[in-house]
Amino acid sequence: MSPRGVATPDVRERLFAAAERVVQRDGPGALTSRAVTTEAGCAKGLLHTHFAGLDEFVAELCLDRFARTAAKARALSGLTGQGTVAGNVDAVALALFESGGPAVSGLAMTRPAAALRVREALEGGAPGFTAIQEAVTDYLEAERRLGRVPGALDAGTAALTVVGTAHHLLMTSWPGAPDPRPAMTRLVAQLVAGP
Repeated sequence: MSPRGVATPDVRERLFAAAERVVQRDGPGALTSRAVTTEAGCAKGLLHTHFAGLDEFVAELCLDRFARTAAKARALSGLTGQGTVAGNVDAVALALFESGGPAVSGLAMTRPAAALRVREALEGGAPGFTAIQEAVTDYLEAERRLGRVPGALDAGTAALTVVGTAHHLLMTSWPGAPDPRPAMTRLVAQLVAGP
């Protein structure tokens, strides 16, 4: 545990990772500020020093994970013509499921104030599913121009299908449920393979 008065390095990420472990292991009902700080091995009041409360913390956790996945999706443009198209798109889709994605998404939905804060941030331009969809669309269009996906592929519809399916799987998964990633991988492979 960090001694009182000593700065905790990378405190946001440390708390976020601890929250993900708590939710994955014990479910959303177990998430309290004390559970997070205990799991993180830091002072009990540290979460409230950096966040206005648990709802703000949960919202910021969700927005941080969306931003990470959106950055990964934007990086697809640099992979055009490299690797496999299915593998590249699948890596972005699966990033949504990393670090307890289903549990964290479900957690935000159980906390109305956190869900409202996430929605307002997304409406204000924070990266989320729309940014991911746009990046996947651009990538698939570039790959279509190279002939690496069928010419008849509607890139926008394929990207919407990937993001919509990921959203569905995130919202209908819970700790202990079957792993949603294999279904996501099969969907991506089918979409980019064409008829």
